[in-house]
Amino acid sequence: MFGLVGTFVNTATVLAGGAIGIAFKKGIPKRVGDSVFKSLGLITAFIGISGCLCGENTLVAVISMIIGTIIGELADLDERINSTGKFIERKVSRGDGNSTVAQGFVSSSLLFCVGAMTIVGSLQAGLDGDCSVLFTKSAMDFFSAMIFASTLGIGVLFSAVFVLVYQGIITLLAGWLEPLLTTAAVNEMNCVGYIIIIGLALNIMGVTKLKVTNMVPAIFLPIVFVPLYNWIINMIPA
Repeated sequence: MFGLVGTFVNTATVLAGGAIGIAFKKGIPKRVGDSVFKSLGLITAFIGISGCLCGENTLVAVISMIIGTIIGELADLDERINSTGKFIERKVSRGDGNSTVAQGFVSSSLLFCVGAMTIVGSLQAGLDGDCSVLFTKSAMDFFSAMIFASTLGIGVLFSAVFVLVYQGIITLLAGWLEPLLTTAAVNEMNCVGYIIIIGLALNIMGVTKLKVTNMVPAIFLPIVFVPLYNWIINMIPA
């Protein structure tokens, strides 16, 4: 259970950063808030582009993205997550037609949970009790939550629940997943995760309206496709 300490700390920092951002939200003019939000989209794009370069096998990433997106579309994950966000919005909004609660919940949940530090940090915490990566991620998420909440409001706070559940599950399942998590598989998982973050960045900037939540299953498919790819390559005569 010690491995869950990192997840608990990360959840707390999201709540703290979000609360501070909400406190400053009232004093930020809408024009400034919009500009800050777009700049956050650029920063998110930079994080995604930098991170996806860790991949070593383009074919595995492509196949994972395609099949993962098909799975997500069939399960309609985007609608389920957005419905959760809209449910929260109905409960906490005050009849404001421009409420951004759902957008804040969905966007921040994806940003905090899709990426290398989430996967690697949760696995390290579960396998070795080493929470150092999650502690570093917690510090980063604190400031991200602050910025997101200053423009999108209270929805960011509810994303802390998503962080708690998502990272907690990975941490608890780490021992079972360990035999499947080769270095190559983890690299491709990280690559796919950061590609999805690029899609999130495009949505934040208003360039696209991608259903990025439907792409999330792709993150875990390299666990299957990396060994399958290696098996096929080894079967081909030299």
